[in-house]
Amino acid sequence: MKILLVHPPHTAIGSRIPKENLPPLGLLAIGGPLLDAGFEVELVNADPGPMPIPILLERIEKCAPDTILIGHSGSTSAHPTVLRIARLIKQQNPKIKIIYGGVYPTYHWRDVLEESPDIDIVVRGEGEQTTLNLMHALETGLSLSRINGVAFRKNGLPTATSPAPMIRSLDDYRIGWELIDFKDYSYWGGKRAVVIQFSRGCPHLCTYCGQRGFWTKWRHRDPIKLAEEIAWLHREHGIELINFADENPTSSRRVWKAFLEALISQNVPDLILIGSTRADDIVRDADILHLYKKAGVLRFLMGIENTDEDTLKAIRKGGSASKDREAIKLLRKHNIISLCTWAVGFEEETDLDYWKSYRQLLAYDPDQMMSIYATPHRWTPFFNASKHRRIIRNDLRKWDYKHQVLQTDKVPAWRVFVWVKIIEVLIQARPKSLLRVLFHRDADVRHGMQWYTKMGRRVWLGEVWEFMKDTRIKNGPTLVEFWNTDQQDAENALSKSLPARVNPHKPEEVQTVPHA
Repeated sequence: MKILLVHPPHTAIGSRIPKENLPPLGLLAIGGPLLDAGFEVELVNADPGPMPIPILLERIEKCAPDTILIGHSGSTSAHPTVLRIARLIKQQNPKIKIIYGGVYPTYHWRDVLEESPDIDIVVRGEGEQTTLNLMHALETGLSLSRINGVAFRKNGLPTATSPAPMIRSLDDYRIGWELIDFKDYSYWGGKRAVVIQFSRGCPHLCTYCGQRGFWTKWRHRDPIKLAEEIAWLHREHGIELINFADENPTSSRRVWKAFLEALISQNVPDLILIGSTRADDIVRDADILHLYKKAGVLRFLMGIENTDEDTLKAIRKGGSASKDREAIKLLRKHNIISLCTWAVGFEEETDLDYWKSYRQLLAYDPDQMMSIYATPHRWTPFFNASKHRRIIRNDLRKWDYKHQVLQTDKVPAWRVFVWVKIIEVLIQARPKSLLRVLFHRDADVRHGMQWYTKMGRRVWLGEVWEFMKDTRIKNGPTLVEFWNTDQQDAENALSKSLPARVNPHKPEEVQTVPHA
């Protein structure tokens, strides 16, 4: 069976303006096990460029696959593009089987199968073992009903099997690096780069997070094996930067410290590490931040989410403004860039609230700042808390955290946008911030801040131009009306039972081992 992995083009400004791209880790993670099982696998990445849809269709026709696996990390905002591509593929060759995976289809599998006759099967949850089981079933004619973690049509109606078991050992499934040309991918101003996962999931309970439930439980790779893989990528393929895709790689101080020490022992001094973490973890690790720096950590994104303590409690962030400020100071002391996200839209903010947020952000004194809008995904607790609120955008391509989708009655949408854009400029253009950008004593930090400033300026102008042309819904439907449901979907996408066991010599023998 010939399998083609398709990474669709993403329409978000953040994907288009930087002119740099990272490889699609999710598809590579699916591809590695399929290659090891003997399947013929290729990847077409249409995101760089982006690749025009007609060219993508030509590439697909040339590959002549039996099955197409399609998905994107920007799952919700990429969904309309996925549907369009699937329709055109089927028009070109109705015999191709199209399988769709990612966070959005995992939770919206019924909607996907009802609205798109071109999607044949949905993989729900993490896909390494599920996709492998599915491909064996398609090859041998085994009933899909015996495969956990999939959705399909039965007698013309959408149906789903039980959730797939959570993968216990992430090191059992390798990334299919041979599917890409490393020269095609860069980040941080031209540095050859890839995405890596040290862990999956997050132990914290933030109500708005669209990822935590998808992974169900926090798990991590073997620290030593990952350090060896990163060193191999650096030495054999010239990788200069690793971007961690983890929600929170530092959740366990013990295993994160073991990883830092293992990577330091690999002696890859020119490597740069960037990723996301929590301010609490930085404060916790104050005594080992020198290991962060020695291992190559150059920037961590921290979600401060909101500057109001009551809001932080309401969204179960679990942090505090004082720890956020302390974490920023600690990172700066060790020449590690702090990129802080500031989210608006959790509550019905007033003009005074925006002014207070600006004053608080000044007190935080972050090196870099990125604003986002609270986006209520249907499977999160934040959806239930906001289901009465009205939406101002029904185009899912805008549901990317960079567009305001919820109506705010106390401040009109246009003024929310103006507040956010002005605050971004005032924070980034402070004299002390500009001095760091231009004259920071650490050359790597200076390069990173200058690159981000240059890219951020282009994104800022692009967002302003888009807002001026954009249309928003007046008196739009409530969240419940928009999604046509009054119930929150089950948040955990995976079962905590042990993984499915597949005999590669007899792939029809698929069984789930019950949790002991």
